[in-house]
Amino acid sequence: MLYYLFAWLDKQYDIPGAGLFQFISFRTSMAVILSLLLTTVYGARLIRILRAKQVGESVRNLGLEGQMQKQGTPTMGGLIILLGILVPTLLFARIDNIYIILMLITTVWMGAIGFLDDYIKVFKKDKEGLAGRFKIMGQVGLALIIGWTMYFHPDIVVRERIAAPADIQSSTNTQAPEKYYYRDVKSTLTNVPFYKDNEFDYAKVLTVFGDDYGKYSLAVFLLFVVVIVTAVSNGANLTDGIDGLATGTSAIIGITLAILAYVSGNTIFADYLNIMYIPYSGELVIFAGAFVGACVGFLWYNSYPAQVFMGDTGSLAIGGIIAAFAIMIRKELLIPVLCGVFLIENLSVIMQVSYFKYTKKKFGEGRRIFLMSPLHHHYQKKGYHEAKIVTRFWIVGIILAILTIVTLKLR
Repeated sequence: MLYYLFAWLDKQYDIPGAGLFQFISFRTSMAVILSLLLTTVYGARLIRILRAKQVGESVRNLGLEGQMQKQGTPTMGGLIILLGILVPTLLFARIDNIYIILMLITTVWMGAIGFLDDYIKVFKKDKEGLAGRFKIMGQVGLALIIGWTMYFHPDIVVRERIAAPADIQSSTNTQAPEKYYYRDVKSTLTNVPFYKDNEFDYAKVLTVFGDDYGKYSLAVFLLFVVVIVTAVSNGANLTDGIDGLATGTSAIIGITLAILAYVSGNTIFADYLNIMYIPYSGELVIFAGAFVGACVGFLWYNSYPAQVFMGDTGSLAIGGIIAAFAIMIRKELLIPVLCGVFLIENLSVIMQVSYFKYTKKKFGEGRRIFLMSPLHHHYQKKGYHEAKIVTRFWIVGIILAILTIVTLKLR
């Protein structure tokens, strides 16, 4: 909203400094600062309110060191993260931008699902919370909204380079470089890492069914979006098991996504890096700035020993945001690398449960691959302090983030 106010002031009164709001870099910086202030200053107040309302975490005794000391720690702290994302975005981003609208919907939608889950756990005293099928239905519903909008909305396009017609090429000096034109088109293209001509069209998945594959492209695209949104949001939810792990990892991912969004929404960088240019997507950098600020600000209270837990209110929202953001900047195929920590946490649970069921059926006794899943609990069982586990997972996250950025040139 401030963008429109200062644009009007600059036009009407030529106020010095008002033109700064035209720059994405300035508005992103302001979003980060405001997000940090909101989460650190008002976070303490929200924690006091949660304590007064006795919104405490109910901890099951899993035999982990220091676990029972966390009994009664305020949960639903994800509300702090939502506040730190929504307010700066509404103030500094262009809210008529379709990408920003979709990210706001994602934040509120997934935050509401997580809040309902936490509410049932805390106030209804039901440790299972919201039934898993309802969570999946919510995630799938959001994915369908994102996929449908991206497929049909006229402002969601990619810029395509095409060679100039042969008559124009032949009329120019043969020694001159080849001429190209650019046009904005609707497309289901996305970027593929580690590949020279790094573009992949979801529509071409069905080429085996003949030349009519194009009419099925929407179904294929929606299927991919559903899988990505549900996988990443559940991965973030599983990672939120020890103090600061999901928060710090998400901040690292958020910084990387901001860089990817900036280069994808800037014609000069996109052309230099030979990646897909996505018009109007530059505004997402402001949202990413607010997201990173909210995660870092929440870490002030969530680092070991945690004064508050984000609960599903925060973890489901974080996962949904990361998934939706990556899809919108056409970098979702980088998620296995960028969100490697989430991936390994997910896989550890899948492997543990699958192997346990298999061995129980075959030998009559369930066996385990890990001492406990998700993976961070395995290391806790091995005697590592949770602060050490979190720090090492962050380091892995930083390495994966650097590798993700390197893929822009490494093909």
